[in-house]
Amino acid sequence: MSIRSVESTRLRRTHLPERAPLIGMSVRDADLSLRLNGTGHGLLDTTHFDTVRFAPPAWALPTFATAAGDGEQAYTAYRGNGGVRAICAASISTLMGIDVDPERNLAMTTGTQGGLFATLSALVDHGDVVALADPEYLFVERMLRFLGAEVVRVPMVDSPDGPQLDLDALETVSRNGIRLLLTSNPNNPTGAVFTAATIAGLARLAVRDDFLVVVDQLYCRLVYDNAVFTHLAAEPGMAERTVTMLGGSKTESLSGYRVGAVVAGAAVIDAIEQMMAMSCLRAPAYAQHVMTRWLVDDHEFVADRVLELQAIQKTTVEALRSVPGLRVEPGAGTAYLWPDVSALGISDVEVARVLQDEAGVVVSPGYQFGPSGIGRFRICYAREEISWNAALDRMTTALTAVAEAGR
Repeated sequence: MSIRSVESTRLRRTHLPERAPLIGMSVRDADLSLRLNGTGHGLLDTTHFDTVRFAPPAWALPTFATAAGDGEQAYTAYRGNGGVRAICAASISTLMGIDVDPERNLAMTTGTQGGLFATLSALVDHGDVVALADPEYLFVERMLRFLGAEVVRVPMVDSPDGPQLDLDALETVSRNGIRLLLTSNPNNPTGAVFTAATIAGLARLAVRDDFLVVVDQLYCRLVYDNAVFTHLAAEPGMAERTVTMLGGSKTESLSGYRVGAVVAGAAVIDAIEQMMAMSCLRAPAYAQHVMTRWLVDDHEFVADRVLELQAIQKTTVEALRSVPGLRVEPGAGTAYLWPDVSALGISDVEVARVLQDEAGVVVSPGYQFGPSGIGRFRICYAREEISWNAALDRMTTALTAVAEAGR
């Protein structure tokens, strides 16, 4: 007797079976075939930052320990400790150039990932049309499919300033009515930073066509060469229309503390709080206190980190460009590269498998980030330099062999 699948229909939607014509299988099956379950399996895993080489600031652990030593801190308000929110709201107001009320406009969340899921769960109904940048962070479309949204992809277009959101394509979509647009800036996976003109154009469309924008700004301080970063929420008419995801998980290596921040209008924060109360009960009790030092005591720390990462980016780009047919352009932000291997004649699934088997390196295959990612892969170069250079040698050797075999 067969047993009915234990997975709910909504969970099976997150497998993205509609991607099969492009990659030969569902996204879930492709992930399983590459053993992409977050463990790394003893290989060098470039799907995330190296928090040993790039450790958190010295103040992170003592601040956490002090909070953890006070049992009164164990049960915080659902949206976060009032004192923590007061400090963070002042810092975020300075960062973004808007007035953030700690009681009305801010929630401390279980990481940016938890904040994103709580936000989408609070705002998106089954059947809602949601515009999503292509490419975009791998788990966003899966969340939207879980919620039953109709996802419409908005492509990026090349420009002298790197890939930018295609505002003409967005306008076509938004005229027909969308619930919200979701994007990241700087963009994950391309590393692109949206120009002031792109942000202004996006704001005009959101106001004109009356839709919300959820923008993941996790990497907004990790930009190179003094690139100008424009905060969407500070644009005219956007303070109440923008939901901004922030945190120190990457720039300050606070990933393991699982704490982030969501900035939005009062009604959105109220809705997010209700989702948090059901899913995780409350903000991370002890870890949220680390955020009182974020944006306050880390300016020199972040400046040094940006210089270090840019140096590794340069080395990585030079190495990858030695592979015949491989194309890669450095992004203006993040610590990711988005190489194009389509000229090598094999799929991004096969490239990921070659790099695992021949180079001992785990990468994020491009199909995870959307249809435009086919033929690409993402790597995080925030690694210890000596072992990373050795890994680059193995990767370029393996990919060069693929390229030469295809000639």
